[in-house]
Amino acid sequence: MLEVRDLHTYYGKIHALKGISFHVNRGEIVTLIGGNGAGKTTTLHTVSMLIKPRSGGVYFNGRPLHELPAHEIARLGIAHVPEGRRIFPEMSVLENLEIGAFNVTDKRAIAERIAHVFDLFPRLKERVRQQGGTLSGGEQQMLAVARALMQEPELILLDEPSMGLSPIFVETIFDIIRTLNQHGKTILLVEQNAHMALGIAHRGYVLQTGTIILEDKAAALAANEAVRKAYLGEN
Repeated sequence: MLEVRDLHTYYGKIHALKGISFHVNRGEIVTLIGGNGAGKTTTLHTVSMLIKPRSGGVYFNGRPLHELPAHEIARLGIAHVPEGRRIFPEMSVLENLEIGAFNVTDKRAIAERIAHVFDLFPRLKERVRQQGGTLSGGEQQMLAVARALMQEPELILLDEPSMGLSPIFVETIFDIIRTLNQHGKTILLVEQNAHMALGIAHRGYVLQTGTIILEDKAAALAANEAVRKAYLGEN
């Protein structure tokens, strides 16, 4: 579904991504793990064309994304849930969801999608009229994911979904990711919590200073001694 080929991305003169290549098959959860500054978030921003690559290509179902402006990407079936959630804090839960369906004109379809995300996130249904900024961190993360689902995407880019959450909400968010995948969503996951990410992913890539240094099935990465020492906190 997604193919990244020899991608080079810069911030000014800083060479952030140094020729990375990877792929995501339909129906997979693929995770990118690595330390701070490894290039994980930059990778997602480049896939969704929030940052244009200097060279290399990004292909979604064979279509070159690097030839398109960022606002066209969502229409193709890619939803990006950014780090920090980025909900609209002064808008209600319902209004945030409606904005997620910005490219849908059929009111019945919008209502059906809202009903679907409320089935997945009953806590949001309880807070439908509440301002987004008054929700807890975990609830805001749920809202950010739910808003992305309003596009009915084929591919979801998830950036640090567990950041800043209590342990119980971390478990909840990863259960939601697993459920979304079981419902047919393909997911590219960036996550600082490598233990949790490798626990639900099918495959993974390890990034280090803008380069992929290791790739394997998630279970193999979780058992890899170097990965365990560097990213899973084991001695």
